[in-house]
Amino acid sequence: MSFAMDLLLLATSWAHVLLAPYTKVEESFNLHATHDVLMYGVGRNNLHKFDHNTFSGAVPRTFIGSILLAWLTSPVAYVASQWGLLSTKLDLQLAGLILSQHSAHNVLTFLIVRLVLATLNATGLMLVRRAVCRRFGRPTGLMYVLLMCSQFHLPFWMGRTLPNMFALFPVNLAFYALYDRAPQSQYPARRSADVAFALLTFTAVVLRSEVVLLLAPLAIQALLLRRISFMRLIKIGFLSGMLSIVLSVTVDSYMWNQWPLWPEMYGVYFNVYQGKSSDWGTSPVHAYFLSHLPKLLLGSLPLAVLGAMSDNRVRVLMYPPVLFIALISCLGHKEWRFIIYVVPLFNIAAARGAWWMVSRRKGGLFGRMMFLAAMGILALNCAITIVSTCASMANYPGGSALVTFNDQYADQHAVHVHISNLAAQTGASLFLQSHSPPYIPSMSAPATNDWVYNKTESLSPRDLTTSSPLTHLIAESSVEFTRTGRWKLVDSVQGFSRWQWNLPRGGIAKVLEVPLHQWLSVLEMETNDQLYILERVK
Repeated sequence: MSFAMDLLLLATSWAHVLLAPYTKVEESFNLHATHDVLMYGVGRNNLHKFDHNTFSGAVPRTFIGSILLAWLTSPVAYVASQWGLLSTKLDLQLAGLILSQHSAHNVLTFLIVRLVLATLNATGLMLVRRAVCRRFGRPTGLMYVLLMCSQFHLPFWMGRTLPNMFALFPVNLAFYALYDRAPQSQYPARRSADVAFALLTFTAVVLRSEVVLLLAPLAIQALLLRRISFMRLIKIGFLSGMLSIVLSVTVDSYMWNQWPLWPEMYGVYFNVYQGKSSDWGTSPVHAYFLSHLPKLLLGSLPLAVLGAMSDNRVRVLMYPPVLFIALISCLGHKEWRFIIYVVPLFNIAAARGAWWMVSRRKGGLFGRMMFLAAMGILALNCAITIVSTCASMANYPGGSALVTFNDQYADQHAVHVHISNLAAQTGASLFLQSHSPPYIPSMSAPATNDWVYNKTESLSPRDLTTSSPLTHLIAESSVEFTRTGRWKLVDSVQGFSRWQWNLPRGGIAKVLEVPLHQWLSVLEMETNDQLYILERVK
């Protein structure tokens, strides 16, 4: 049973990676940093070739997560290349059965970088699951897994290179260390508490500074419940904090060629002290509780309330995450990813509530209603997740356009293609630039490796047309180019637009008459042309 639950967590994370292999602009820094470390290494002679020198972003970010991910990916990529599963750097990001243009058979390739990250985060959730089973019992552990896998946001994003997803793994390790104890035990082992607070300190200092707002209520609760002494907490925080600062300043100052540089402190100064985060929009104080948290948890939210009401251990567990959300709500700029770390804790409470409902299935009419309600919540979670996943699969036109372009012109030399902003922001990553260097040592270069992928920003249609080196465009419109007579439209790529109801006429009675196997057609995805592939007329 334990192995099956762990396998389900891993399979769910992998499924989301394979179904939606491309990435968006918010993931690009860490994805491209991982790409550059894989391809160039970290030697000083190659640092000037790294992508962050051209596209640095608003604030510098740490390279530590990307370096570790690249190092973990390297042996997997080497083994895959030795087995003939990895032939180009495109294979490092794309997955599935892809018809190779350079061979006559289907080649199974792996989306290695993202699968490695997904596996790490799935492992963290597995450890939390084991802590749940030990403290609350196997049935609660099973409900925890089912709720986690039936949600959309965390499983979908845990294999994506957001900074928050790098922070998620050590945070879950800390949760495991704190909560992996016997059912009636009031205190974690002394060493486990030390490890937990050291991990949270490292995460806040190096990876994501908002984790300090989660560390604070956890530390206060541990002090109030006498799980750790004040002096020991100070000692652990000071030692782990100083070591983490030294690590971040040393590595990131070297990678960014700025001394001294502590990226997370720079981010706090820029976003919080100077208030620059508000440039990306602000939300009401209640947005996390009334908007983002329900979106993250789906049916787990009411179940978590029930779990806290039914078990005092759950109430104690829920105080820190609720206080964390209250603290971070004081910041004007709000995004769901800033509170993603508390989803496992809310799911523990929800699992306890769900098991309370399921365990009453033999208790007459009320018990059967409770059982059906719990199963209905899981089914509703799955339905929402299926719809969200289908929309997300069609929401990366840039990646689809670049893969289509690479396949269509695979045998041509001296291709110089301009990639528009929308394409670059919706999946056209460095990993998809398969016909230009660099290449990792274990990977063969294609015969047509003389391409140029141009992502220069803010070029007008006239600039693109008069730029003689450009041979192709991946553009956001076609008419303004084709009407000049200098470009011809080769293909268009569609992307997700919206969902619309495709209800039969006749009201609710006719809807109920629709056969069960046709219900999927009642909700219809609408797409439209979002990117266009153009070729210069010779």
